[in-house]
Amino acid sequence: MGDLAFGDRTDFENAERGLVGSLTPGVVKDADGRVVWDGDVFRFLDGPCPESVHPSLWRQSQLCAKQGLYEVTTGIYQVRGLDLSNMTLVEGDRGVIVIDPLVSVETAAAALKLYREHRGERPVTGLVYTHSHVDHFGGAEGIVPAGNPDGVPIVAPAGFLENAVSENVYAGTAMARRAMYHTGVLLPKAPDGMVGTGLGQTASSGRVSLIPPTLDITRSGQEEVVDGVRIVFQLTPGTEAPAEMNFHFPERRALCLAENATHNLHNILTLRGAVVRDARVWSRYLDEAITLFADGTDVAFASHHWPTWGRENIVEFLSQQRDVYAYLHDQTLRLLNQGHTGIEIAEMMELPPALAGAWHARGYYGSVSHNVKAIYQRYMGWFDGNPSRLWEHPPAEAARRYVECMGGASKVLAMARDYSGQGDLRFAATLLDHVVFADPDNEHAKTALADVLQRLGEGAECGTWRNFYLTGAMELREGIRPIPMSISGGMAAGLSVEQVFDSMAIRVNGPKAWDEHLTIDWKFTDTGDRYRMTLSNGALVHRRVGGDDGDAELTLTLTRPALFGLLDGKGTEGVGSSGDAAVLRRLLAVMDAPEPDFPIVTP
Repeated sequence: MGDLAFGDRTDFENAERGLVGSLTPGVVKDADGRVVWDGDVFRFLDGPCPESVHPSLWRQSQLCAKQGLYEVTTGIYQVRGLDLSNMTLVEGDRGVIVIDPLVSVETAAAALKLYREHRGERPVTGLVYTHSHVDHFGGAEGIVPAGNPDGVPIVAPAGFLENAVSENVYAGTAMARRAMYHTGVLLPKAPDGMVGTGLGQTASSGRVSLIPPTLDITRSGQEEVVDGVRIVFQLTPGTEAPAEMNFHFPERRALCLAENATHNLHNILTLRGAVVRDARVWSRYLDEAITLFADGTDVAFASHHWPTWGRENIVEFLSQQRDVYAYLHDQTLRLLNQGHTGIEIAEMMELPPALAGAWHARGYYGSVSHNVKAIYQRYMGWFDGNPSRLWEHPPAEAARRYVECMGGASKVLAMARDYSGQGDLRFAATLLDHVVFADPDNEHAKTALADVLQRLGEGAECGTWRNFYLTGAMELREGIRPIPMSISGGMAAGLSVEQVFDSMAIRVNGPKAWDEHLTIDWKFTDTGDRYRMTLSNGALVHRRVGGDDGDAELTLTLTRPALFGLLDGKGTEGVGSSGDAAVLRRLLAVMDAPEPDFPIVTP
């Protein structure tokens, strides 16, 4: 901490530069009057850092909480502080191109309204998704009407839709539960609660939508003109997202870095869950961006945080971002090849002083510790090579045995108090976790673990670590409050038929379906497509077919929208059928509810 330049105000000057106006009050509500975003609740950050927050994280949260419409350069504006991510607006010949429409429809609409209040009623003439994470497309219908009736060009990197669905629908429920911990959504916004995520403050809680792209970017160097604005693209797959891209505005001398270079160390594997990213190619794409665009760039901006101005500053920023991912990757590989495990390497890893002292490379969102473990996982998987760890008991069963070996819960509690008193909070948490899993009704253990997690959270520089620790402490004290998770529901209209069928297959309860055998043919009148779906041995598979085979137990004739209604339990309006109608009821009977709740901290 002593090596950090707290007196350097450059980030604050850049974060405040170009302010045009703010949303006052900084609150966004949905059509029913429910608050889906409240930036004003973070005004406590204007004060001095309390003992309950890491000073470096407090500084980062102060920067992220700044809210309003900002001019980046002539003809390019950003709305920051109205959601977890930024919305960028590029003025064209006839209207405005929107880059990344935030998380929710409501916040996206509010951001566009704020822009129009200061820049005029310009129509939306283009929409760009930088990558396949929900905070960069979820508010699409706040910018472009559902179904895109006006044919607005919607630009995205190749593979965008496939990866958006695989993350937010296929594993959406589990990720949404983790995201509650990740973003601290249940925590009070206060010095003893959630102060930010490091990447931004938190995510809005409005309606999520998805409008499919109409123009794919398939190669680096591809140029497109949208509303008279020339854009040169750089594909960066496998970096911060499986489908992602940087792009340059030559006439504006401005570079959009998507989420590949932001003012924090990012995640190689985010704590909310995702596909493990490739630190090696991430570094290489940042180096390529310097080569491709630096000489023609006066300002670089991203989908989070504030811009960087001046070629020299941009090159230094990108070079250090490049180097931090390369260093973590290469040193992890060096040490794993010497026989060290991921956990061991995470404790050994130390960044070079120039990187450790760079504010934008600090672990506010990702961390050196969990990024090293992710790199190890990418190459070596979950198993660390120790045969004794190949077939361990699951947590509850192992915990009961550990507690028994240590002489019972009361002795473990006493030992945990001793370790906590000595400042070894990490091992105290490990001991108490065993007691809680061995005996979920042990209130003394739950309270003690909550206290330890609270202290760990208060000392964390990483915003997501703090949120995980404090949310775990809160649920141990207050119990789990189930929250409906419907991220995938708002995206349904953007899914292909195949993706809907894949989503159905994930919901099949295998053991319940072991003895079921059925065949359904689906005919879609709006697209002309035909599919055959088969359930056998608990597996629901589908394939496109050219015509009628004549041996399906049930044939359904419908449109894609009618398919969504059918699966959501909204009836069979618009669905024609022939054959045994009971077959569909048999299928639905072996499918799990779409949004199950399950705990993380307690078994």
